[in-house]
Amino acid sequence: MSQVSAVTPAPKLYLLTNDDEFAVLFPKLEAALATGLIALLQIRRKKTLQSANGTSKLYDEARQIVRLAKTHNVPVVMNDDTELAKKLRIGVHLGQQDGQIDDAKRHLASNQIIGRTCHGDVSLVKRAKNAGASYAAMGAVFASTTKPSAHVISRQQLIEGCQQGIDICVIGGLTAENIAQLAGLPITYVAVVGDIMDLPVHQIVERCQQWQQALSKWQAPA
Repeated sequence: MSQVSAVTPAPKLYLLTNDDEFAVLFPKLEAALATGLIALLQIRRKKTLQSANGTSKLYDEARQIVRLAKTHNVPVVMNDDTELAKKLRIGVHLGQQDGQIDDAKRHLASNQIIGRTCHGDVSLVKRAKNAGASYAAMGAVFASTTKPSAHVISRQQLIEGCQQGIDICVIGGLTAENIAQLAGLPITYVAVVGDIMDLPVHQIVERCQQWQQALSKWQAPA
């Protein structure tokens, strides 16, 4: 059951924003998106949201990010906030405590992406599929600097998640070097935050290219 074909398609790179000041963040996003290697972008700006007038600031930031992403034909999802996603006409990624998929489907256009956090729980993956989510996110795959308290899931949990008939996104501590440990699994998205976004802007393009090289070698391990 854990055997995977050597012709498994390579996952796509899914970039999440970090909590850099916006003036620092935006040039990094410009550099990353201009490579043409980013398949999906998530706006996740927890510090902005917690600041004074956070909701208004987040909306202003997100409008600029969405406009940038559109110029590169990269779809965008908003972290946790279906109302803001509707306002921006983008998709949404929902944690388990951040609203229902059915509700998001009612509010968003039918072509918008809806993601669901499922940790390592295959029953949550099944539930996300049955509710009509676009993908289920599983992780943390490795220890993560972004979410240091996140529980690391087993390879078997990930394999079982990949067998549920829904696109799987992996997240948590992923780098262009350790992604090879997942080679051959039928994963749709590899979600990356720190391994790209924590770099200075002049290193972003090279790191995206290193990711492309790593994913181009995607095949079942010998």
